[in-house]
Amino acid sequence: MVAVVRSFMVLLLAQVLLEGATGLIPEVGRRKYSESGKQTPEQSESFLNEFELRLLSMFGLGRRPTPSKQAVVPQYMVDLYRMHSANGDHSTKRPKSMGKHAERAASKANTIRSFHHEESMEALASLKGKTTQQFYFNLTSIPDEELITSAELRIYRDQVMGTATSNNGRTKDSAPAGGFHRINIYEIFGVPAANGTDPLVRLLDTRLVQDSLSRWESFDVSPAVSQWTSGTGHNHGFMVEVRHPEEGEVDGAHAQRRSRHVRVSRSLHQDQDSWPQARPLLVTYGHDGRGDSVLHRREKRQAALRKQRRKNQHKAICKRHNLYVDFSDVGWNEWIVAPPGYHAFYCHGECPFPLADHLNATNHAIVQTLVNSVNSNIPRACCVPTELSPISLLYLDEYEKVILKNYQDMVVEGCGCR
Repeated sequence: MVAVVRSFMVLLLAQVLLEGATGLIPEVGRRKYSESGKQTPEQSESFLNEFELRLLSMFGLGRRPTPSKQAVVPQYMVDLYRMHSANGDHSTKRPKSMGKHAERAASKANTIRSFHHEESMEALASLKGKTTQQFYFNLTSIPDEELITSAELRIYRDQVMGTATSNNGRTKDSAPAGGFHRINIYEIFGVPAANGTDPLVRLLDTRLVQDSLSRWESFDVSPAVSQWTSGTGHNHGFMVEVRHPEEGEVDGAHAQRRSRHVRVSRSLHQDQDSWPQARPLLVTYGHDGRGDSVLHRREKRQAALRKQRRKNQHKAICKRHNLYVDFSDVGWNEWIVAPPGYHAFYCHGECPFPLADHLNATNHAIVQTLVNSVNSNIPRACCVPTELSPISLLYLDEYEKVILKNYQDMVVEGCGCR
């Protein structure tokens, strides 16, 4: 019974995904499935697996993702998903920690990817008055055809507490400090052969941050990531430098305590439970050349909805019908974070002669229906989707990378006779 439900849901999903792209399913496959009642369970399962692979291919996946329980979905990606799936609801604001350059980049992208750094390759050095951290992000899972238009490096910093002297003369943390720190982000070009020497770097972004706040900081690293992903530069990673206002005036122990407010390494803070959500995050904004951007506000969709609201009492007339695709029914909830499903809808009904205005018919459909009225050998026009809109999916890919992607033509917004 479970296999039957799964088969049915996959086919319903395919109806929407493959509208206008029926060539993706060979005719022999259609005959095989239509006669599935005569097949053995093994044959039916084989066809279903092949069909699912074709659907995954449309999602840009080579195989069905099977993320581990340790896979982490950054809260920032969840916030972006909520903003992008707001369907034009401007009351849903952008995340507070989202930089202006990231907001502009998201408006031009249809694919947003997030990456945690490779902890095994990190290098930490504490110098007098500052802390430097080198880390590397593996970006090999980004497809060659995807154009990276922007990238941001996100670093979390804690509120820095000032020091006060107790009655016994000991110092202790007290009120939030009122000073500033400067955070510099560098691209690493390479490490010199001589041990102990500084790497070759170039400055990408810098920011003066206030000690009294706890928040995420976003840095523009687009020049480096664009070169790495286009093949014009080699990925040696980034270096984060935290400069303290007392540079050259504080001892090493004090500098190390003050540097812990920037969570660039697991070793720099004691709260291990929060580390998965506090790790540095690299977010890339790209476009695969298909369809509109993720932040498509669906103005056309809203106009289509208003146009398509005309009611028709005759149930047999061509119109839109409800169809909800639940990803858990096909087992895809294991790797699709959000949404749990979506309203795909479908078109069904007659295109009778004469075609009424609300049926949104083309001139060809009107002529075909007219000929059908005098010659039954010519079929009537068909009830098909005339307007479709996208949805946003937040999911983990085969490499457990979290991706927010916009998929076109997933929701039927209007039906008509064609």
